[in-house]
Amino acid sequence: MTRAALPPACRAAALTMAAALALAAPAAAQSPGAAPLTDRPGPALAPTESTQAGDRLADGTSFTPPPVVITPRRPPARGEAPPGPDDAATLLADHVDLSGNQILTASGGVVVWFRGARLIAERVIYDGNAGTLAIEGPIHLTEPGLAGTPSEAVLVADAAQLDEDLQDGLLTGARLVLARELQFAAAEVRRTGQGRMTTLTHVVASSCQVCAEDPTPLWEIRARRITHDAETRRIHFDRPQFRAFGLPIATLPALSAPDPTVERMTGFLQPRFRTTSGLGFGVMLPYFITLGDSADVTLTPYVSASRTATLGLRYRQAFTNGAAEINGAISDDDLEDGTRGFLFGAAAFRLPRGYLLGLQVQTASDRAYLLDYDITDADRLWSGMTLDRVLRDRLLAVRVGRYETLREDEDEATSPGLVADALWERRFRPALIGGEAGLQFSVHAHQRDSGADIAGRDMARASARLDWRRSQVLPGGFVAAAQTRLDADLYNIRDDSRYDDSEARAIPTGAVELRWPLLSRSGRAAHLLEPAMQIVWSPDLDDEDRIPNEDSQLVEFDEGNLFALDRLPGRDAVESGLRANLGVTWTRIDPAGWSLGLTAGRVLRDDPDPAFERYGEVLAGRQSDWLLSATYSGANGLALANRALFDSDMNLSRDELRLGWLKPGFELSAGYLWIDAVTEDGEDADVSELTASTGWQVAQGWRATAETRYDFDADRAQKAELGLEYRNECVTVDLSVSRRFTSSDTVRADTDVGLSVRLGGFGRSRDGGAAPVARRTCLR
Repeated sequence: MTRAALPPACRAAALTMAAALALAAPAAAQSPGAAPLTDRPGPALAPTESTQAGDRLADGTSFTPPPVVITPRRPPARGEAPPGPDDAATLLADHVDLSGNQILTASGGVVVWFRGARLIAERVIYDGNAGTLAIEGPIHLTEPGLAGTPSEAVLVADAAQLDEDLQDGLLTGARLVLARELQFAAAEVRRTGQGRMTTLTHVVASSCQVCAEDPTPLWEIRARRITHDAETRRIHFDRPQFRAFGLPIATLPALSAPDPTVERMTGFLQPRFRTTSGLGFGVMLPYFITLGDSADVTLTPYVSASRTATLGLRYRQAFTNGAAEINGAISDDDLEDGTRGFLFGAAAFRLPRGYLLGLQVQTASDRAYLLDYDITDADRLWSGMTLDRVLRDRLLAVRVGRYETLREDEDEATSPGLVADALWERRFRPALIGGEAGLQFSVHAHQRDSGADIAGRDMARASARLDWRRSQVLPGGFVAAAQTRLDADLYNIRDDSRYDDSEARAIPTGAVELRWPLLSRSGRAAHLLEPAMQIVWSPDLDDEDRIPNEDSQLVEFDEGNLFALDRLPGRDAVESGLRANLGVTWTRIDPAGWSLGLTAGRVLRDDPDPAFERYGEVLAGRQSDWLLSATYSGANGLALANRALFDSDMNLSRDELRLGWLKPGFELSAGYLWIDAVTEDGEDADVSELTASTGWQVAQGWRATAETRYDFDADRAQKAELGLEYRNECVTVDLSVSRRFTSSDTVRADTDVGLSVRLGGFGRSRDGGAAPVARRTCLR
């Protein structure tokens, strides 16, 4: 190791050389490239990890000698800022020689640090007169501060001849790894245009792990020449050849692709291959077009061998206060006569004072189109506007739009098409009586296209609600609560001769509640037992038939509404009379991390409620069905919930089981539902249905998914899906198979097989896959 006092001219030359070396490192390392074809023998790509144990340190030295810090010895001139710590170049070498003709030679494990970059070389010669640098390798150039980030770049070369700025020149035997994804090796690299254009000849590129003992990557691209434009961040290939497992697959005259640092750029996206029973084999090839920094368009031609020609479109735009997206497609196929298509659009904007505006449009030529082209399973579409404002103590929600039904059993003319809803609510705490109170105003209106009597009924409603609740802890641990509510409704009814044009009503409700939570310990486990009783009164509605029931025909009974003042979901039908809601809950919490809970309850009435006689069999009569629910939550990620309804004779009317299991490498969600047809108005057969979806990590990089929906009453599956994904450091392959078994006059049974492949290293990856990447490592 040599440390010497240098003459001023040589010191300046040495400083220029060291600074140029360090400054050139990022320029060379950040010149993205993507590779191509050459038929020269030997391993094309360098191993990304050392294959020998016991080597010298990463910078080529086996010990840590004191560095040679080359800085001017003269004090800074007046007005000149002293060099900062990041501006000082540090040179570490076994030997440093200076000659009289301004030539500095550093040799033997040369390491240069400057402004975050590190250059390792065997020998560096700087000619101050010619302003050139000759660097002998092996050359290793990195920026340690960027290690592990998307901007990380590593450059390895055998030799280099560059100008003193290290922007332009020639490198031989160069190997470059960009963004920890794309690596390429070239016989020769030439840089021009102050480092903007980088031309590589006889190049091979891949983002796959390459080891010395197995130099053939999973895939690679070879080319005679590639050119990388550092300003546009595009890579241009001259006669690229794609190879898989070392075998040639395809050759193109030219190809252009983004480098790994690009997030958005005009060009083709990954293709998707799809085969269906109705459309046959087809290819979707999306083309992405950027429209500035805040908008883009994606055009997706979909061509099937014999059945369809489709053009899909997606438009997106971001604004300072929101975003908008439009999706649509138009198709010509032989499944249906005429042109088919769909259009979905959505936008959301944040307005002043906390308002949120939403816009949506949805329309389709037919429901079968949405299923044939795997767009959505929805059978009702909604287009309209929403306006929301949510604060700590108040709420505003407005929703105005039109429904389009795609169900076969629904008539578009007699289904409510235009629907408007508005809700304003304010919560406050009264100073005199305490507790919490709320004031609510709402408006609802819907209109049918048909003008026929009864079937074309239109209705509008204006409602107001005032409620209050207060709870108090009593001696002995009892918790008492009082609750009141007053509802007022004004109706306007048209096109239904069975009802008056206008109706008004006011319904008061009062309730008292008593709970007694009891806590005990058994060992380290805690047991919570809480019996509860609630008495509710509201006047009997003998004139219930004055108002048509449009929004309360689907009634649920579960532990969530056991102690509700009104178990009917809407406002048209109202629960009335004197009733008692009774229930008890027991919970065991174990220190091992699992818990078990049981809830049982029932509703007792003074007189049967006519509303439930029509719309809720399980709550009809003077005694409702028994409600029994059980929940389990385990420390291993397993969760179970079961809810059952049965009458006094133990006849089961409804049962629902939900299962969830989440642990590393595996997740499962399943549910079973059984409903007695007697308890459901209009049902001819029992409902017995199983739904399940699961995903599991089969092996490193391999992930499988499955989903099914089985109807036990029909003794057939309604839908089944299987998916298999493989992901490693350089390729993602996604294979999916789905089968829709249901069919009707407009919907066909169909099998869908899809395949997509993405190669890593071209454009910045948005890693959204659930499977861990199978990163292969080299043997040592």
